[in-house]
Formats: sequence, structure tokens, C-alpha cells
Amino acid sequence: MLVAALTWPASLFAAAPASSAALLAPFVEKHELAGAVALVVDRDKVISVEAVGFADIAGRTAMKTDSVFWIASQSKPMTAVAVMMLMDEGRIALDDPVEKYLPEFRGQMVVAEKDNDHVLLRKPAHPITIREVLSHISGLPFQSAIEKPTLDGLPLDAAVRSYAMTPLQTEPGTKYQYSNAGINTAARILEVVAKMKYEDFMQQRLFNPLGMKDTTFWPGEKQVKRVAKSYRPDAAKTNLEEFAISQLIYPLTDRAHRFPMPAGGLFSTAQDTARFCQMLLNGGELNGRRYLSEAAFKELTKRQTPMSLKDSYGLGFAVGPDWFGHGGAHATNMEIRPAKGLAIIWMVQHGGFPGEGGKAQGVFRNWALERFGK
Repeated sequence: MLVAALTWPASLFAAAPASSAALLAPFVEKHELAGAVALVVDRDKVISVEAVGFADIAGRTAMKTDSVFWIASQSKPMTAVAVMMLMDEGRIALDDPVEKYLPEFRGQMVVAEKDNDHVLLRKPAHPITIREVLSHISGLPFQSAIEKPTLDGLPLDAAVRSYAMTPLQTEPGTKYQYSNAGINTAARILEVVAKMKYEDFMQQRLFNPLGMKDTTFWPGEKQVKRVAKSYRPDAAKTNLEEFAISQLIYPLTDRAHRFPMPAGGLFSTAQDTARFCQMLLNGGELNGRRYLSEAAFKELTKRQTPMSLKDSYGLGFAVGPDWFGHGGAHATNMEIRPAKGLAIIWMVQHGGFPGEGGKAQGVFRNWALERFGK
């Protein structure tokens, strides 16, 4: 396993063997990337993990391999895996209507016509299903009107009731519309069926068994000190400036006013995310424990969106020709490549990049595939 420190002296780069740290350091030096943790895992072990740059530029705090990141929408596939556990237990079916478990969705309408002066509603061809809310083709909006100013300010049941009161924007099953509301709705079904709080189910059935010790909606005081700060281009687009996560309430430790947001609220580390990816690389099993059946794994990771649409999405996962995975709002990413037996995890906190900083992830991916994917 490769483990790199924050930075290497430039004089060592020419003599050192090729590494992701050596390739990524120039982006940091040119102020195009604040810092990153870049990890590669196979079915059995972490084969490379390297940290470059800074978790806090002003504080000169080095990025470390155990730095904590807001993984945002990478929460979606983790939530989807939990929901599919209930399918494996025969407690739900993907094509069940949402209203079977959440009666507040009965009678939900779809927008037929809309302009500045009026909205015309009609009954949809069919009620939205669990499969549709997990694959962003339900017609639910990204969020409801009351999820403002942050996405974590409402209890899950209240947020989901607000979706039920909101007309569908498109006919179910016909259009792709990326929707936090859909994933959150699936998580609420999990709560109702499992008779357990969503966050408790995630902890007991997924995070604890996988050893994901730093994956949480509420980073503790010690974890907060390890959270990498977020950066974006400054006004001149030549340097980096720090900014707060506007979608979340501060302090992050506040359990009284912050609520778990299944579609995008999790914090995690590269190593924790690697454990999740490793389980998926092994088809839903890790270290002798099966989390998903083969059937559930196939449903999660195959394209669910109609072929008539350009967007290829499974159940909580983006799906490519030879990969599946997901990114997060501040540019984190995980990419699982079963044929190569690899998962590639990229942890940064960026709301955009100056210069060519946006190319850093691709540089790392290409290096990982070239070195380990043969």
C-alpha cells in the first residue's frame, strides 16, 4: 500500500517512482487545487492512498489520508443500498407504488401545463414507484419549496410530506430529473417498513458492519477538526478562496437543529468510502458477510433509465458502460470498475477550480487505471 505525505520536495519528483502525489502536486503548487486524498482499492485491500496539498490553506494544515469530507450526493448510493436490503428481505418491491407505504402520496398530481399565470394539473398515468424515486425518473423535483435555506433543516418525515404536497413536474418514468426528493422519499419508506430511524438503520446495518467509523451526518468535535475546508475560484479566477457549505446548518455537530439528509448529508473519509466500494466490487459481500443479494446488486448497478433518455442511471448510482459510481457537490467521487477489479476514490472539497484544477481528477484516474487496471 502506498501512503504519501502532504507534499514532496520538487527535487525528489524526478527521481521518485510515478505516483498520484507526484502528478497532483503541480495542481496544488499552481493554486488550482487546495488538496486531495486519492485512493485505489481492489477486492481485497487498499493498494494506494495518497494525500496532497492542504485541508486548510490559511492554517497551513496538511491534507491527510484520514481527512473528513462532506461527500454530499455520494450519500445517495449508500441510501439505495440500505433500501435494497429491505427488498432482499421481501419487505418491499421495486415496482411497489410509494403510496403503498406513504399514504400522503395518494392523489398526487402531475403538471400538465404551466406558464407565468397558471398551472394545470392532471392525474399521472400511474403513481410513482420505488424504482422511479431511486432512479430520478419519478417526476419529483430536486427539493421542495420549504427546504430552504438549507437541505438539513427538516426532519425526514416532514421533508417527505412536503414532496407529497408538490405536483410532479413530469410524467413518472418518462424524464430524468435529478432529485434529492426521490432519494429522501425512498429513505422514508425504509423508516416506515423497518420501523427504525433511517440514520439508525444506516449505522447498524451498513456503517458499523463495514467498519465505516468516520461516516456520519453529525461529525463529532474531533472529526470536525479533520474536516477539509471547501474552496472555489476567487473573483479573478486565478486563486482559491475558502467558503462554507451553504447547504448545511452550522455547527455540524448540532443534532438538535440538523437532520439526516439521505440524498446528500453524509461526511466520510476516503478509507470509509473504500470499504463501501469494496463491498460492491465483491458483488454485495465483504469479509464473509453478505449485504446484498446478487439480484439486488444487479438492479442497483444496471441502467434503470429508459434508453430513450441520454442519462444513464441505476438505483442511486450513475452507470457507465464499464463502471458505476457517484460524485458529490464539492467534487468528491467514487468510481467502481468491476471488470478491472478496482474502485477509484477522489476526495476534494471544491466548488469549482481555477486554471486546470478540474483536470486533476482525470489525471489521477488515468494514473490509477494505467498502474493497477491491467
